[in-house]
Amino acid sequence: MITRTHVDEAADRTAGLTRLTPVVEADRDAFPGQAWFKCEFMQHTGTFKARGALNRILASKERGELRPDVGVVVASGGNAGLANAYAAAQLGVPATVFVPAAAPEVKVQKLKAIGATVVQGGAEYAEAYQAAVAYARETGAVYCHAYDQPEIAAGAGTVGSELLEQVPGVETVLVAVGGGGLMAGVAAAVEGQAKVVAVEPHGAPTLHSALAAGEPVDVAVSGVAADSLGARRIGDIGFSVAVRTGVESVLVSDHHIVAARTQLWNTYRMVVEHGAAAAYAALTSGAYRPRPDERVAVILCGANTDPASL
Repeated sequence: MITRTHVDEAADRTAGLTRLTPVVEADRDAFPGQAWFKCEFMQHTGTFKARGALNRILASKERGELRPDVGVVVASGGNAGLANAYAAAQLGVPATVFVPAAAPEVKVQKLKAIGATVVQGGAEYAEAYQAAVAYARETGAVYCHAYDQPEIAAGAGTVGSELLEQVPGVETVLVAVGGGGLMAGVAAAVEGQAKVVAVEPHGAPTLHSALAAGEPVDVAVSGVAADSLGARRIGDIGFSVAVRTGVESVLVSDHHIVAARTQLWNTYRMVVEHGAAAAYAALTSGAYRPRPDERVAVILCGANTDPASL
């Protein structure tokens, strides 16, 4: 479980290492109420995940757990892998990243360019995860989960605490959900001051299904945003914070995600990945309808995408 106190500790710990990402107001006539974009896609490595990675590694160092010879290990060929490799490089320790054998070569090369040691093997992410956990146990490397660790989620939550300062009186925050680390952190950061609406693709409804079942459950994953919102189950931290803070969940279709991503480019010249566009799709599709006077913020959480696909 995490609270605003944990988010504030993360903000203090990572001060000067993360970017204060800008907020841009949406066109006033686009929706009921007033909306802003929190441009977190401009964060180091192109996603919010650098915040949690830095917080996790620094906290491990404070506790004396971080060994300079073996550093950290993560299972992810995507945004979490890039973020943890970047954070480790900034702190001068090695990073080992386990990825499935079929991981795209462009992502493998990005990881290597940052300085990570990449270990490929297995057909699915689950096998890479198991290998990474075994590596941590055998070597003493600090394991950094993609989303379901308190320090990872609290670090991600600094997006929310920044937002409260940048948009005074914000009432609603729309955030895309995969494993739930960003949603958990933001919900903890704004608890008692704003509500959080979790936005999920129809093809990967992890939180939506968990709330219906009363507990985290496995879901089938498909769709255009599966590369970043493709967790098969909401994390325990994400679920517990969502229940505690009353997070709402809405679903959006692939069609609306693609349209929202295109609109962000055509109208604002913002290039984001499909997972980030999902949050905006809640507004453009009508899945979430603000009141006429409502102050709404949309977290655009990542930009690791191919601009040529716009």
